[in-house]
Amino acid sequence: MSGRFGRVIAVALAGLTSITGTVIANAAPPHHTAANRDCSPDLLVLSAEPEELAPLLARTVPRGGTPLAVGSHTFYTGTLGGHRVVLTLVGTGPVNARHTTRLALSHFRCAGRESITGIVFSGVAGGDYIGDVNAATRWTEDGKHFIPISKAMERVARRVQRQHRYRLSRDNHVGDPLCIHLDPETGPAVTVTHTPTFKVGGDGLTTDPFGGRALPCFPGGGDVFGCRPCESANVTPTNPITFLQEISPFIGPAFFTGYFSSTASPPGHYVSSDEETAEVAKAAYAAHVPFIGFRGVSDGGGDPLHLPGFPFQFFVYRQLSADNVAEVAATFIAAWHDASNLTAKG
Repeated sequence: MSGRFGRVIAVALAGLTSITGTVIANAAPPHHTAANRDCSPDLLVLSAEPEELAPLLARTVPRGGTPLAVGSHTFYTGTLGGHRVVLTLVGTGPVNARHTTRLALSHFRCAGRESITGIVFSGVAGGDYIGDVNAATRWTEDGKHFIPISKAMERVARRVQRQHRYRLSRDNHVGDPLCIHLDPETGPAVTVTHTPTFKVGGDGLTTDPFGGRALPCFPGGGDVFGCRPCESANVTPTNPITFLQEISPFIGPAFFTGYFSSTASPPGHYVSSDEETAEVAKAAYAAHVPFIGFRGVSDGGGDPLHLPGFPFQFFVYRQLSADNVAEVAATFIAAWHDASNLTAKG
């Protein structure tokens, strides 16, 4: 299972070093939240971490000038694969995923109805082989109750799988972990031993190692812990006092002790194991909005370095995983756009 204990340790240690000064230095200026006045339908594209959303943002043609600030969240609007999209980071963990999805669904409305016509999640996770991309057909948090993905989206995903118009890489580069404007393709590459594939089917598992708490992002925290993709704009201000209040429960031995006791997974094989997707699926299901989640494997088999699983594999192979899942998600979005146009014309 792809737990995130190593990530939380790194966050806590980073936060203990001049945390207040870092937050203040990276705080955005005051702003006024813009209202959504565009009634055109959009596809909501979500990721948990900056390195997951960055390759999708790079493929998106922006529209509307600056990103849209809604509360503490930054939404990026544009066109991806011919489809109008709204992209944002949900943050790490199920609480953040649930809150952000509901926020987007409640904000992007017109005449009392949602203008979001579908939701696509693109992120990394634990799985069988590093570099693979999986689209589970149902998601669970306890191994007993499952939320299915959209049947229409599943059909399009299976068509994408059959047509194989995407290109998955075996070569992993270091990326730009500190957001210092490095070319992600620079430096030597590590080639995984398994040829990555895209598969539709199976069950996905979402766990909550944070005990019902919302883990905040770190302003200036790089492509894993940060609050925005490296090359993107950020239009939301940071309140240092609020940040310290949000991070304080995660700094201390009591939290880590509790984390160890909550990492057991329900029995069964899961093609993807993460901390967000099931909550997004639940929010979409409740709103009657089609949903599908794509997860690239960042920790699993096929590792030529023989690293001891998570978090070591995650930090080494997160760029390959994020690039591959973005490739599949973007291909799906283009195919979904084509399928939606055919349905509208028919």
